[in-house]
Amino acid sequence: MACKLYDNQAKQYRDIRPSYPPELFQFIASKTPVHDLAWDAGAGNGQATLSLSGLYKNVIATDTSQNQLQLAPDLPNVRYQQTIPLMNEIDLHHNVAAQSSVDVVTVAQALHWFDISAFYRQANSLLKKPHGVIAAWCYTAPEINESVDSVFNRYYIESKPYWDPARNILDDEYRSIDFPFMPVDGEAHTGPFTFKTEKLFDLDAYFAYLKSSSGYQMPLKKGVELLRSDVIEDFERAWNEDGNTHKIATFPIYLRIGKVGNPN
Repeated sequence: MACKLYDNQAKQYRDIRPSYPPELFQFIASKTPVHDLAWDAGAGNGQATLSLSGLYKNVIATDTSQNQLQLAPDLPNVRYQQTIPLMNEIDLHHNVAAQSSVDVVTVAQALHWFDISAFYRQANSLLKKPHGVIAAWCYTAPEINESVDSVFNRYYIESKPYWDPARNILDDEYRSIDFPFMPVDGEAHTGPFTFKTEKLFDLDAYFAYLKSSSGYQMPLKKGVELLRSDVIEDFERAWNEDGNTHKIATFPIYLRIGKVGNPN
């Protein structure tokens, strides 16, 4: 499972992955009428949790990986909880929150790995009616420049046969993902709404990012090394072309956001 891949490299994942822009969280908070309790599902090492803690009175951050949660920041208004992948109603209310008590549910770069139908049932159970908000977002491949991106695109295409099928939803920018929620107030649709984040990479950090992805780790577990010497040479040539050792990587972010509405 993909979660095990990230579990085995939790520290590398924390150190090399991008953070999320304040504008993203400000937009989500602006669509949440009350800011008492947030549930950050699939919280990992707390990259989104940290920002949520500054906007909501209390945050419950859950993940199936204890290794990831141990690397999350210690915050006074955050409770971290390891959970099993599929919680029943009793476990959900015991480990996460009481029924209809949560103002917002967030999922950062993780929804595509979930049992989505089961997770939506959990979110519907916990969110306040009718204005409780669910927000799920993903980011796609880092954009560097034309030369580096051209090499990356060839590398990316070569990795596709080894993907977990769930990974295709991410590649689609969450456009085709099932999202059975109502538009939040002031919006005509549930997204995706676009944002971006940036991270400064040298070539070693860029390779570390590539190696942290499921697209690299899954074929590696099957004995396939995608970063062969010829591929590395192509990346080195493209990276060094402009003489700058450090480059800004831009990560496009795609947000789906909606509210539960009134139960039927």
